[in-house]
Amino acid sequence: MRRQPAFCPWSPSLVCATVAMLGSGVQAAPAFSTPEELGAALFFDVNLSMNRTQACATCHDPSKGFTDPRETEAGLAVSLGDDGTSIGDRNAPTAAYAMFAPEFHFDAETGFFKGGQFLDGREPDLEGQAGGPPLNPIEMGMPDKASVVARLQENAEYVHSMEVLYGADLFDNAEAAYSAMTRAIAAFERTEEFAPFDSKYDRFLRGEYKMTDQEELGRVLFFSQQFTNCNQCHQLGRSAIDPQETFSNYEYHNIGVPENVALREKNGMDPGYVDTGLLQHPNVDDAAQAGKFKVPTLRNVAVTGPYMHNGVFDDLRTVVLFYDKYNSVAEARQINPETGEPWGVPEVDGTLSMEELEIGPALDDQRVDAIVAFLETLTDARYEDLLEE
Repeated sequence: MRRQPAFCPWSPSLVCATVAMLGSGVQAAPAFSTPEELGAALFFDVNLSMNRTQACATCHDPSKGFTDPRETEAGLAVSLGDDGTSIGDRNAPTAAYAMFAPEFHFDAETGFFKGGQFLDGREPDLEGQAGGPPLNPIEMGMPDKASVVARLQENAEYVHSMEVLYGADLFDNAEAAYSAMTRAIAAFERTEEFAPFDSKYDRFLRGEYKMTDQEELGRVLFFSQQFTNCNQCHQLGRSAIDPQETFSNYEYHNIGVPENVALREKNGMDPGYVDTGLLQHPNVDDAAQAGKFKVPTLRNVAVTGPYMHNGVFDDLRTVVLFYDKYNSVAEARQINPETGEPWGVPEVDGTLSMEELEIGPALDDQRVDAIVAFLETLTDARYEDLLEE
């Protein structure tokens, strides 16, 4: 038999009536009848952060490609924490299409670690990822799982829905209740809301859109084994017309990204700090993995800058030029167009994926622009207006 509360702990009369109905054995319909519906509510709930200012959607804004549109002292490179002052050291990756990353594992066939969530794969799946930010002191800032569960219990609709979905005794155990929260958020992140596959590229595959000459050149170059290295890492399937291509093989590589000096000046990292990427994964201790980060999806890449794990590049064209520096001897290609200075040295040297980086000849400006044009076609339909911005 369900335990009946000795008193009604919530003030709204409707909620009290619902609790009374539950105590009398009459089962009221839950406000959220599926994990996906519950997860959607939780995804937007700022009350799950210490100062009630930050939700999952704050750093993964659905209107901005599930990235963080907020300016900080360091620009858009990283996110501002719930405390209003903390800024991190890594760019918040898009949550769009994240459901397609496999669980973190070592692929013996390829010799690479693959999958997982976060840029270093430290959580194996979406459930693990959903549980991280609420407890991160420079993100949502809650002290422990029990504190988050207490916030959940402030909301009678959450309590009733979660007990219906996950068990009447769920809130007897904070660990179980916290896990249920992460499962609901992950369920929402696995919905079509996060992966509509309706970009110009998708419509092209379905015969609903005709590529421009420039976009088609970029598409051919991208999937070429001879003229670019793009699809060495940014192709999941074997076919160039796979209708569910996510444009990532989810491997970990060091491509020689330089330190974001301006960011480090703002976020108070100790001098000499080096972000070793995959080597920070709790189950990875091989020094050869230092400086490697998960290959991101290119879905919505044109509207989810800045780029690289530390947000060091603002413009998508800059990223293409950065890759081209490994194949070009032209002096102009050794200059970062955003700074007018030579490209910075790799933050972590000695583990670069040179075999992948040096595939293909140098690109002229026409081909660089064509690749950028093709990447723009990977933008979901609802974000196409952001391309103009």
